[in-house]
Amino acid sequence: MSDLPAVDVHSAAAEQAAEIATARRDIARIATAGSVDDGKSTLIGRLLFDSKAVFEDQYAAIERASRGDYVDLALLTDGLRAEREQGITIDVAYRYFSTPRRTFVLADTPGHVQYTRNMVTGASTADLAIVLVDARKGILEQSRRHAYLAALLRVPHLVVAVNKMDLVDWSQEVFEAIRDEFRAFAARLHVPDLTVVPVSALRGDNVVTRSDAAPWYDGPSLLEHLESVEVAGDANLTDVRFPVQYVIRPQSDAFHDYRGYAGTVASGVLRPGDAVAVLPSGRTTTIAGIDGPRGPVDVAVPPMSVTVRLADDLDVSRGDMLCGPDGGPEATQDLDALVCWMAEEPLRPRQRLAVKHTTRSVRAMVKEVVHRLDVNTLDHEEEAGELGLNDIGRVRLRTTQPLFVDDYTHNRATGRFILVDEATNATVGAGMLVPH
Repeated sequence: MSDLPAVDVHSAAAEQAAEIATARRDIARIATAGSVDDGKSTLIGRLLFDSKAVFEDQYAAIERASRGDYVDLALLTDGLRAEREQGITIDVAYRYFSTPRRTFVLADTPGHVQYTRNMVTGASTADLAIVLVDARKGILEQSRRHAYLAALLRVPHLVVAVNKMDLVDWSQEVFEAIRDEFRAFAARLHVPDLTVVPVSALRGDNVVTRSDAAPWYDGPSLLEHLESVEVAGDANLTDVRFPVQYVIRPQSDAFHDYRGYAGTVASGVLRPGDAVAVLPSGRTTTIAGIDGPRGPVDVAVPPMSVTVRLADDLDVSRGDMLCGPDGGPEATQDLDALVCWMAEEPLRPRQRLAVKHTTRSVRAMVKEVVHRLDVNTLDHEEEAGELGLNDIGRVRLRTTQPLFVDDYTHNRATGRFILVDEATNATVGAGMLVPH
């Protein structure tokens, strides 16, 4: 027996991932949600403005377009003419800003029921979701709907921003009532991490800096929490999944022996010398080297984009997947998934669609619509038979070729797919794989 101490490989990988994330300024993806007029666009505008991410000419333009005593910061995100005219958010607006500690990709998603598909799109890749609640109205149906969707999409962190606290005189009782009610609801959804913050997006209280208006609140401001929440450790660092996106074979004499496989690390940790298996062939080899944008790297973790060189010349092409020699994904032609339907024409049995999963595209047929989900009551409508626009339900599909999949609860990257209408090439659905 060796006298060397045992090494926790997963912990070591997590620490290394955190170090790499810090070196790369740790990108955090955030989705906002909530009922109509809860102030989502204003909150994002406030974050952009107070974090110095707004140019002077942009601010001057929205200052001229604003009405009332305050600058309408919602105009920074509501870019469509229909959004400005109606005073609502329709499309998903992505905004980017940075602080000294972190870079943020922020998605402003619509609050209307008919735009549920947009909310699913914005939250599907989020590390954290912010659900806004109007302090005057309390938790509404849409607040519950968006919290449920965030839980369904397995967003690891959920923040409830109780907005417009200035309109209830910063009442501690109002805040605590909303906080306790939301915590009880979140417990039913098995939300792993919930934080509740009282804010006033219009005035900026507790958004970037803590406010004296709520002396009874001793937690962080919203931005302080966003900067400190741990997102690097949320990635699956155990199961190696590397979908091949492109084969790099330079037609140059200087690189005539070079053959690399480019893609994004979906999960796990890749290092030179590691043994890997290639799917669908099942052949095994080792990693000869890993090249990043700036040259060779010693380790690759999600979501790094790299080129992997293998020790042996194997038949590997786009749509194939590198994984660990043990504990690989399931290869199956039968998909059982929760699908959010995004098209006007309903999803029905016997329908034929294209499935895009990681970098692999196959054709599929809908075998069965098992049930439709009522996201307000969490009940299953067993006799639904079809899914309409913005509906979510359990669907079984059969593909023409095997896909290499994991359950969505286990691996978000390899547990999701999109459905494409082959006639129009439009994305008509998003799916999350569930256990059979």
